[in-house]
Amino acid sequence: MSKFCNIIENITSEHVYIQTHNFPDADAIASAFGLSVLLEKYGINSSICYRGQIERYSTNELVNSLGIKMINIEELKDINRNDEVILVDSQKGNSNIITTKGDEIICIDHHPTFENSLDSYRYADVRPELGACSTIIAEYYMDNNIPIDKRVATALIYGICTDTMGLTRGVTDKDVDTYSYLFKIADKQILKALEHCSISIDDLKAYANAINSIKVCDNVSFANTGSNCPEALIASISDFMLDLIEVDFSVVYSLKKEGIKISVRSMGKYNAGRITNKALSGIGCGGGHEVMAGGFVPLKEGEWDIDAVIGDIQERFLRAM
Repeated sequence: MSKFCNIIENITSEHVYIQTHNFPDADAIASAFGLSVLLEKYGINSSICYRGQIERYSTNELVNSLGIKMINIEELKDINRNDEVILVDSQKGNSNIITTKGDEIICIDHHPTFENSLDSYRYADVRPELGACSTIIAEYYMDNNIPIDKRVATALIYGICTDTMGLTRGVTDKDVDTYSYLFKIADKQILKALEHCSISIDDLKAYANAINSIKVCDNVSFANTGSNCPEALIASISDFMLDLIEVDFSVVYSLKKEGIKISVRSMGKYNAGRITNKALSGIGCGGGHEVMAGGFVPLKEGEWDIDAVIGDIQERFLRAM
């Protein structure tokens, strides 16, 4: 039995909510969209929902150009505990996803999981070895000989590209094979347009803040993007720092109203997920893949010496490594 058949068997209603992580990126949106279209072929309607904002201009262009309908969770007034929810590119219990009133029955993800944390779902398809969640969704089509239309193929290939940095980060043979399959179907003009609308003037200011604040200690860089930087942009700047010859491990952070958001990237010598989890243990939360991870340290505005907290976080990362 294919993994997708297990998903169908564990859905009991005619409508489900497909929930991404907060501030969804291209991979999360593409995965949710691809799954939504696929479920519709089996008579199951769905609503794609998220919390926060779609922060990157290119990600908004993905949504608009493909006509992907997404609903902010704050607008869901009628959802109740009997409504079935499928999590994609995320897992409950993580700091980057809000718990809804619905029943989270299925999890589809490519991030590492906590021990026994999947037991609460009816079914879970979690494969941390893959570079993108979009690869999993594409496999559902391919393994069951279900045709993929151009819109879905375009979304999924863009999801794979963004999460693997153009097939250069955390990528597997399956990601590459899936990319090759989708490339023949995808809309090349839309993909080209998305590649050329990835940065704004405000983004450049965040890059400038990070560059001006960078500190390198034994091939580990620490950089501050400035306050209230979008989460997707923090991650992009962390990727950018790895282009420096002197850097093998990048930690980029931004102070937000609710605390400090952190993005971590590694060239592979150090396990980003494990180090982030260990470094933030006791003061926040963190984790992720071997080459990319994220974390969060909650702070109440005005109650802490921010410079002292940042210094402590940096020391914690160096000790963890």
